[in-house]
Parts: sequence; structure tokens; C-alpha cells
Amino acid sequence: MDKQKITIAVTGLNNTDNPGPGVPVIRGIKESAVFEARIIGLVYENLEPGIYMEGLCDRIFQIPYPSSGSDELIERIEAIHRSEKIDVLIPNFDAELFSFMKNEERLAKQGIHTFLPGLKQFQEREKDKLEEFGKKYGVKVPGSLNMGSLSQISDLEDKFDYPVMIKGQFYDAYVAQNEEQVKQAFHKISAKWGFPVIAQEFVRGTEVNVIALGDGKGNTVAAVPMRKQYITDKGKAWGGITLADDKMMELTRNLIQKTKWRGGMELELIKTNKSEYYLIEINPRIPAWVYLAVGAGQNIPEALVKLALGQKVEPMTEYKIGKMFVRYSYDAIVDLEKFAAISMNKEI
Repeated sequence: MDKQKITIAVTGLNNTDNPGPGVPVIRGIKESAVFEARIIGLVYENLEPGIYMEGLCDRIFQIPYPSSGSDELIERIEAIHRSEKIDVLIPNFDAELFSFMKNEERLAKQGIHTFLPGLKQFQEREKDKLEEFGKKYGVKVPGSLNMGSLSQISDLEDKFDYPVMIKGQFYDAYVAQNEEQVKQAFHKISAKWGFPVIAQEFVRGTEVNVIALGDGKGNTVAAVPMRKQYITDKGKAWGGITLADDKMMELTRNLIQKTKWRGGMELELIKTNKSEYYLIEINPRIPAWVYLAVGAGQNIPEALVKLALGQKVEPMTEYKIGKMFVRYSYDAIVDLEKFAAISMNKEI
């Protein structure tokens, strides 16, 4: 069977100690049995490692941060599309999703397909609304308090015992053991991600995660659960193993069915020693450990591309249990010309 030739644009090439999902998403697409993909890398910074990895991207373009305004970002994508003819765009950062969701129709009219959550789906699972989300969909979630100022520390201490989790709207989470650590985390997070800063009840147990893909009609196209085996100081998995866990799978399928989730997602859960599951976060996109799912037998990036193109996708129900991933750092030696080209011309 001849593979379908296709051009796919991907963000999130920052393969650092806080890795973006872009590189593993591209690796999954390159292993596709149905697509022969030309890959356009979209980067925000000129030192994102994915720029310099051999054999990864066919072209690279620098794009403006979403914070500079949706229009500027979308206009840049349209300019790239005029020369490259993008078939599918896969954004991989929480902070850019809003701009792409808002402009989904505008992009589709030009032939750029995406497969993203709806604005309502995206907004109702935000960290500052997680308690309401839990009640609405019948999922246990930790208690939380949205903080706009440090004067709320007394409310926090009335509501929770230490330790507590202090989280940003998009990224970053710190465990705070006392008032002083709450203040430090509050200042760090609010300076970077704005308000509210979310204080969340600390639930003791093992952190487990599920990567999943919903078709937007309530069906689970793919789902693979894993346990982090090695965690960095940024809370990122540097090693993980796939699990056999029917309860996690049932929770995932129920959530996708009730929310009619569209696109990739990651559920972050705490499994207590009583085997209760608390949902602590929903990431509304493919997570950076997606290549473990590919290695376990579910090529989620390929399935996402099919869904974006309106092709039929059979749900994947099998995956290999006990498959592990281990990340490592690797020094790539590159020529200054490449760095200079992306810095000066904003493209390679």
C-alpha cells in the first residue's frame, strides 16, 4: 500500500529537562504505516533542541509567542502555509492552544486541519475550576483554593493541612510545607503565569498518568496508563512503565464519554493506598511521554492525524504492559550557520 504524502506542522521542539511533546510526536508520525510525512517544525526560541536533531524536521520556522496576540501568531502560520501547504497542524503547548482553538475555522478554510478540544472543554478542566469539574463528572479531585493575593494564606490554612501543592494556571507546581514556602511559590508562579495561583490539597499516594485520545463523539480512540519511575526536580517523568489498571482505564473512558473530549489528553492521577483515584490535573494535549504509548503499540500521533483529516480510526484497545521508557540527554554538535540562520531569517 502506498503511503499518503502529507505535510504536518508541529510545535513543542524544546526537548530539554522540561520537554515539549513535539519531538516524540514527530517520531510517532515518522513510524506511521499510512503516512509519508514532510515535517515542518514550529519553534518559539532559536535554541530549541528539535531544530538541531538530524532527520527530524524538513523545514523549521520561528513563530511569535501567543502572548504577542493571536492574530500575529495565526498570520505567521498562514504565511508559512502559503509556501509549505500545511495539511495538519499539531500544537503541543497549553499556552498556545487557546489561539489555535479560537482560529480553528479560519485555518480549516485554508486547508490547515487541526483536532483540538472545544473552548468549553478546554476551559472547564482548567486547574482553577477542577473542583467543579470533579463534581460535574463524578470524579474525585483534591480540594483547591484560587489565590489572587497572599492575604488568602489564612483561608488556605483554615481549609488544608500542610503540605499543600501550589500550582500555576498553565505550568509549574511546588510542594509547600509551611507559610514561607507558600509565599515563595506564589511569587514565582504569579510572576511567570499570572493569576490565579492555585493552592491544592496534598493527596498522598502514587502518581499515575494516562495518555488518551478522544474522537469528539464520546469514544476513546486510544488510552495507555503508566507510572512515573523517575521524576526530575521539575516534576517531569524521566522514566516510566506501562501498567495494567482497569480502574484507570474505566475512569478515562467514562470521562471521555461524558465530556465528549476531542483530541489528545493526559490525566494526572494520585492512587492512594486505599486504591482510590484522585484527578489532580487534565492536560488538554498530547504529553511529552507519548512515545511510550507508541512503543507499547498505540501510535497516538498517527491516529490524531487521521482524525484531523476526517479519516476513520478504529479504537485501539490493546497495549503492551511492562514497557518502559528512559529519557537521556545527548550532546549534538552543530554548526553555527544553523543557529545564525534561524536567528536572522526565522527559518531554515
